Amino acid sequence: MNVRDPNAGRTEAADHGVAAADAGAADGDAPLAGCAALVTGASSGIGAATALSLARQGAAVTVVARRTGRLEELATLIRERGGSCSVLTADLADAVQARRAVEDAVDRFARLDVLVNNAGYVAMGPVEEGNPADWERMVNLNFNAVLHMSQTALPHLLRAAADGPRGIADLVNVSSVGGRVVRKNNGIYSATKHAVGAFSEALRQEVTGRSIRVGLIEPGMTATEMATGPGSAAARGIPQNVWLRAEDVARAITFVITQPAHVAINEIMVRPTAQEH
Repeated sequence: MNVRDPNAGRTEAADHGVAAADAGAADGDAPLAGCAALVTGASSGIGAATALSLARQGAAVTVVARRTGRLEELATLIRERGGSCSVLTADLADAVQARRAVEDAVDRFARLDVLVNNAGYVAMGPVEEGNPADWERMVNLNFNAVLHMSQTALPHLLRAAADGPRGIADLVNVSSVGGRVVRKNNGIYSATKHAVGAFSEALRQEVTGRSIRVGLIEPGMTATEMATGPGSAAARGIPQNVWLRAEDVARAITFVITQPAHVAINEIMVRPTAQEH
């Protein structure tokens, strides 16, 4: 099964600081060869690490986020390592852009075997003092984008499962421990992540038996821009040097996607060893 690489031959160099993400497959082993993947929120953190990891497994990867420069740096790194990568710039909180991103990704590589819904936004604070604009962005990016992209991707994933090299397609939603454990000052974010979990399980039941696997990844404290920037989650007394790294979560995502076709890993919660809740 051929996969087009529209960016072959580009040689710009830039390291995204997530080089360790492509660990986990032996040299020459490419279980995703002939497959195309779309990873959202890929300009940094878990999304960037996941794109690197899937590319090393042989997938042609489309990466999407708002920061074009960051995406181009990541794409260069993937190409330098022999992979194929295409860049899309979009604000997935906008339903039209979210749906178009899926169709554009399919156009780039003529198929879609894997969708990783990773893009997210967090704004902490009590409801009484909350900014409704922040609430709406969390709902639109953390949940509505997952709905729009998943629905748009389903026909393409079904086709890929039917005629692809693996006989299976994968849709993986990145949620959070916050989707299971609710804390004060984190209500709206947790609500969106609870919704992602419920949606993922319902969709899994809908497509079971149709060769599409739906996976849910729920990371704990992870050292990414979203977790350490303004308005982010508090450390809860856990030193940042023992938090998860983006590469740790990327390994979990890759593990789900690279299982044999008859094996479905439906849900993984991964926390730092030091994180109690």
